[in-house]
Amino acid sequence: MPEMTVLDHRHPTAVPGWLPGATGPRSDPAPLLPDTAPVRVLGTPALERTDPDLLRELYRRLVVGRRYNQQATTLTKQGRLAVYPASTGQEACQVAAAMVLAEQDWLFPSYRDTLAVVARGVDPLEALTLLRGSAHTGYDPKATRTAPLCTPLATQAPHAVGLAHAARLAGDPVVALAMLGDGGTSEGDFHEALNFAAVLNAPVVFLVQNNGYAISVPLTQQSAAPTLAHKAVGYGMAGRLVDGNDAPAVHAVLAEAFERARSGGGPTLVEALTYRVEAHTNADDATRYREDEEVTAWREHDPILLMERHLGAAGLLDEKLVRDCADEAETLAARMRAEFHADAELDPMSLFAHVYAEPTPQLREQADQLTAELAAEAEVHH
Repeated sequence: MPEMTVLDHRHPTAVPGWLPGATGPRSDPAPLLPDTAPVRVLGTPALERTDPDLLRELYRRLVVGRRYNQQATTLTKQGRLAVYPASTGQEACQVAAAMVLAEQDWLFPSYRDTLAVVARGVDPLEALTLLRGSAHTGYDPKATRTAPLCTPLATQAPHAVGLAHAARLAGDPVVALAMLGDGGTSEGDFHEALNFAAVLNAPVVFLVQNNGYAISVPLTQQSAAPTLAHKAVGYGMAGRLVDGNDAPAVHAVLAEAFERARSGGGPTLVEALTYRVEAHTNADDATRYREDEEVTAWREHDPILLMERHLGAAGLLDEKLVRDCADEAETLAARMRAEFHADAELDPMSLFAHVYAEPTPQLREQADQLTAELAAEAEVHH
């Protein structure tokens, strides 16, 4: 049998040697298995083959994304956000994910993926509306082709599969990207989504950002698999393993997965090995379950540091680019401070909008009750 690549595996085919009707593999698992080592570009010959403009754009987005995370964290400490799950240290996954999406594609983010949503083009104020506590979501999912931030783990994964399958049936060349954390892979929704995606050959890509912890639970207490990417083969889809702090590597692996999905080759599960430098949220004390030495070691593998080190050595990073990126990042931070300084003007009755096309009797009853409470409160103030 000739050597096959991931992109060559279009659909399950019978393995030679198995008798008709006999129990056995329906397809050769070899093309589905991830590489034994994570895919890397930085520090390898692949860097010379990578478009220099792409490398510089990745660097720019990383710098701006890091400042976005820092400013959002500060806003939380000031009480301007109710909670903020920072993706500091994971920015390579976030910006690469946004960059591979075509205009017609859909993004299905988790609660930690606001940077990916902003990098997709959504205004930061709208992207952070949920975490501010102002509304279920602050942007129009249909207009932005970005699903609402998903707080329950992995429930967005089956939605991504359903949308991708429906789009293919309608002849719409859409690829859906579902972003999850390693903790999400322990949820039933994740496994159901992978099974449906493979059986339907749906054009969907699953990006698992393995940052080592599901809040305080380390990966070793969640899964005994060689890697999370190995879970793909059990469902009949390709699995890829990538260094999640190597921005060009994440971009390359995702771009390949998108090409495969768009050409009818089916779904891919990508595991990006990264690290959550900050606590799970502002309400978490990460010192209770991990050592400072571990965080320090990962800081040496920081995605921005890696880009500066290798792009600088390749002559692709000059002082002007570094200064321009820093200035753009500060401009974004200043705008976030200004916009979040003003209190949000909220309509409590908007809670009942867009829940059902036709409000249920229970929803109408709740709306009437809140209307009465608001009227009584206004009369007291008057």
